[in-house]
Amino acid sequence: MSELNSSTTALSPEQWYASWFDTPYYHILYKERNYREAQLFMDNLTQYLNLPEKAKVLDLACGRGRHSIYLSQLGYDVTGVDLSPNSIQEASKNVNKNLRFEVHDMRQPFPAQFDAVFNLFTSFGYFDEDEDNFKTLQAIHDSLSEYGFGVIDFMNVDYVLHDLVPEETKTVDGITFHIKRYTDAKYIIKEIRFVDQGQDFCYYEKVRMLSLEDFQAMMERAGIYLLDIFGDYKLKKYYKKTSERLIMVFK
Repeated sequence: MSELNSSTTALSPEQWYASWFDTPYYHILYKERNYREAQLFMDNLTQYLNLPEKAKVLDLACGRGRHSIYLSQLGYDVTGVDLSPNSIQEASKNVNKNLRFEVHDMRQPFPAQFDAVFNLFTSFGYFDEDEDNFKTLQAIHDSLSEYGFGVIDFMNVDYVLHDLVPEETKTVDGITFHIKRYTDAKYIIKEIRFVDQGQDFCYYEKVRMLSLEDFQAMMERAGIYLLDIFGDYKLKKYYKKTSERLIMVFK
């Protein structure tokens, strides 16, 4: 990795999620995310789970609430939580009687129980300590009601590594983002550099390369029963080498 000049604002990959997610630049870079695809996933998932009318749903690491907002429109009672105060502030503009948002660390069980806890769009595996990732899984399990379902929608590591784009440039809202992707022994890392108003910035995304087998080992340790595995947002069968996603449903 190249050296940063003295005027660059650089954030270490350590605890990257606490800084990068809380900046407006994160939302600028990803503003073109496919909202229709997210809605179709929620349609498919809630139909598969056969959630009761007005079921209580926790959207864990909700960001600005795109899944939470749509779930509330489907008639569910939704709580969206995220570590980023700025994201929660933005999401809270959509609050209604069936939708609320709170700042919350996903390593901690939420002080309520839910019919479903959704952890979506690779919002797992952020932490440097394996025990913190295990605590997150345990917290999801502890937040489920007796008949509740947990869902983790994670990247399929084999698929991502096969198609990893080492470098790309993307211009959004007049800002040119220079993106590098690489791996180390445990992580897929994305380095994001750009200039705005004459200042250089550098942020990171860093996610553990967790396989299905890694999740199964954590689930066994936590006393979690893995019910089903899907490979995409249409809930098609999971294939280790070719599926785009690793979507796990558990109790």
